[in-house]
Amino acid sequence: MENVAIFDSPGKGRGLKASKEFWAGDVIFSEASLAAVVFDSHAERICHSCFRRQEKLQRCGQCKFAHYCDRTCQRAGWAEHKQECGAIKAYGKVPNENIRLVSRIMWRIDKEGSLVSDLQLTTLDELEDHLNNMQEDDLKELKVDIHNFLDYWPRTSKQHTIDDISHIFGVINCNGFTVSDQRGLQAVGVGLFPNLCLVNHDCWPNCTVILNHGRIELRSLGKIAEGEELTVAYVDYLNVSEERQRLLKTQYFFDCTCEHCSNKTHDDIKMGGREVEGVKPSDEQVKEATNYCFDMMQKMDKARLNGDYHEVVKICRQCIEKTEPVLAETHIYQLRMWSTMSEVQAYLQYFEEAADYAHKMVEGYIKLYHPNNAALGMAAMRAGVTHWQAGLIEVGHGLVCKAYAILMVTHGPTHPITKDLEVHGFITIFTKKKPY
Repeated sequence: MENVAIFDSPGKGRGLKASKEFWAGDVIFSEASLAAVVFDSHAERICHSCFRRQEKLQRCGQCKFAHYCDRTCQRAGWAEHKQECGAIKAYGKVPNENIRLVSRIMWRIDKEGSLVSDLQLTTLDELEDHLNNMQEDDLKELKVDIHNFLDYWPRTSKQHTIDDISHIFGVINCNGFTVSDQRGLQAVGVGLFPNLCLVNHDCWPNCTVILNHGRIELRSLGKIAEGEELTVAYVDYLNVSEERQRLLKTQYFFDCTCEHCSNKTHDDIKMGGREVEGVKPSDEQVKEATNYCFDMMQKMDKARLNGDYHEVVKICRQCIEKTEPVLAETHIYQLRMWSTMSEVQAYLQYFEEAADYAHKMVEGYIKLYHPNNAALGMAAMRAGVTHWQAGLIEVGHGLVCKAYAILMVTHGPTHPITKDLEVHGFITIFTKKKPY
């Protein structure tokens, strides 16, 4: 960890700063999780050791809960699963993902001590739990989790105080990092990475975090000077500043005063009207179209949840026809409609229309996101694939090249996504996937 140093960040508490100069795409540090678990909803479809998605997984013969790719993964995951396996059998059921993660963390600390590696910069005791800032409903859920944890925790394991247990639950609540599948396309679990917990937030950060082969990598998005604070975005920049501040206050318990929030950067075009030959719609027209679009998004989400994709298309089309002449191409509700329309139409194999909406979406993203934002790279990649499927090879190639340039910075040359782009030119373009 010679690349970083802990320091007191003004108004933020402890943070990390660069100990030397970095350039776009540099890996500042990588870190294995202290512990990680598969989400409850993915427990039977994801390997509990390598977090790969597999069609057929082998189930643990003892607890009947953990699933693995093969014997190799089962042996690799046994150190973490051993005590969990016995606890599940004794408890008679499987606790939720929060309880499973806290248990794995505590078993490891009990065995190896508060610092499990020479590279670990902080102990969990030093991390904030924000228990005093939690809302009443969240505290009630926490108390239920603690009660169930105490029932689950084996009498043969080291016993801990309620305060110590509560602290770990609080730490994972505001510091847990989602773990993605092997392709990095879907969140399938949650883990705790102590060094990453020290990296503070900025809505326009100089770093990004990616999971690569089981380890997180903190990667530079551009030039970072020696002594400069390292930051990542805790929430999506596509939200307007007021919504980002609300999310950060609710989930991470701080008031964001970054430059982009203070100046409300891009808020005007994120919720603005379409200008045609110097003429803009009135504020009232923009407000009416915005509210209509918001209502239609609620209907769209419901239809999508029900798997009624033709209804999703109908709702999106109706909304777009009414609001597209009024809302700016950077309006975040418009972008959401275009994104959904592109994804669902591609799934239904209406590739030309899907490509058209994907291109509009990427053009809007370019005007809003940091040039090396991972979400922009992924959107450009998907748009490129959709254009290829539509037979628009030249445009598709251009989009994929743009995606590759971004993903080489955000994901790096060894990540499965960039490797696929190198080897195949396009990423698994022949596989029809159900939209999530």
